[in-house]
Amino acid sequence: MLDRVQHPPYHPVTGLDLIKPQEITFSNGLKVFVFDSGEQDLVRIEWIIGHLFSQENQALLNTGVCELLPEGTHTLSSAQIAELIDFHGAFLIPELGYDQSSLTLFSLNKHLEDLLPVIKDMLTNAIFPEKELATYVRNNKQKLQIALQKNNFVARRLFNKAIFGSIRYGYVPEMLDYDELTRDNLLSLFRQQYRPSNCTLVISGKITESVINRLEHLFGSNWVNQDDFACAERTPDVPTPEEMLTVDIREDSVQSAIRLGCLSIQRCHSDFPGLQVLNTVLGGYFGSRLMTNIREDKGYTYNISSGLVSLKHSAFFTIASEVGVDVTAATLREIEKEINKLRNEPMSEEELSVVRSYMMGSLLGSLENIFSHADKFKNVYFSGLGLDYYDHYTSVVNTITPDEICCMANTYLDYDKMIKVVVGKMETT
Repeated sequence: MLDRVQHPPYHPVTGLDLIKPQEITFSNGLKVFVFDSGEQDLVRIEWIIGHLFSQENQALLNTGVCELLPEGTHTLSSAQIAELIDFHGAFLIPELGYDQSSLTLFSLNKHLEDLLPVIKDMLTNAIFPEKELATYVRNNKQKLQIALQKNNFVARRLFNKAIFGSIRYGYVPEMLDYDELTRDNLLSLFRQQYRPSNCTLVISGKITESVINRLEHLFGSNWVNQDDFACAERTPDVPTPEEMLTVDIREDSVQSAIRLGCLSIQRCHSDFPGLQVLNTVLGGYFGSRLMTNIREDKGYTYNISSGLVSLKHSAFFTIASEVGVDVTAATLREIEKEINKLRNEPMSEEELSVVRSYMMGSLLGSLENIFSHADKFKNVYFSGLGLDYYDHYTSVVNTITPDEICCMANTYLDYDKMIKVVVGKMETT
């Protein structure tokens, strides 16, 4: 009989049984990673395109190319593409990130014969029709006009500009920038970036030999690199921030959006897992110190969180919240207090044990299906790492000490050196 008085035994997570992909290189050099579950008749295929860092002003072009990709080819209109996808019960999702764009197809295997030629047409023959471009520009200008009235949106824009300057990571579109989007510029960037040598294909689900053969025929043998459009990528210089505090006064605001943070280390750095533990303690989960202090004890906000973001050419740490305008300065003081406490006082083993359990439980909980395993692989692959990173990660989470976390805080978190952005009101008393 189950003993409801005695709690279940605790067993720390010491390793992950991650699925390793089969790696294939098609005849044109396209790298392919296959995660075969062999269970349900469903497949997810991701065409991941790297962003070239050759020009800082390409950020909006990348966005436009990604979002307008399904809007028509030489042979299919946007309506025809949408109808074909819907008719076969599939999903086609263009997605934009800092360093890559992706086009993801979810489909039953039996429909791939009809759908893969459509994707091939989009990736090689997209035309970005003038009519669809005009609609896209008009709609996005309207969205931007509305978004600029939201304090948290403005705070994020100001923070990105302050921490990254004019490089692509710091770029934020202005209203007039959309008027400068032209079909010729979109086509030029499309031809530079959408080529086999700049693409990674990640396939997960029930993968049969016929699926691989069909993909190789369409995206290997019959997809060639356009050497005339080769463009060497360069690593950007991230500028040193000049202004540490930016306050955008909004007289009618009842809440202030707060965002602060600093440049940080990338996932490939050996300290990154330890810094993830520190971030979780500070603001990375519901029981974090920032939540406990600023939400639970003070009642200043509904939500406050911190995050650590690793990019291809940089990384940053950030804290974000929205608070009442009368407690904006008080919230910043409490954030400073919590950071300094982590720098000066080693945390208790009891608190660290809770954080360990949360982090390892979240990691295990995120591995719910074959798609999750593919996502874990992408996280490390595009950081130049292998799946053994997760062995290092679990080891650090399970063995890091309070003194080491204190040392991490002193190395990577200095409130006085953080960019601080407030959009709303900042009381002076």
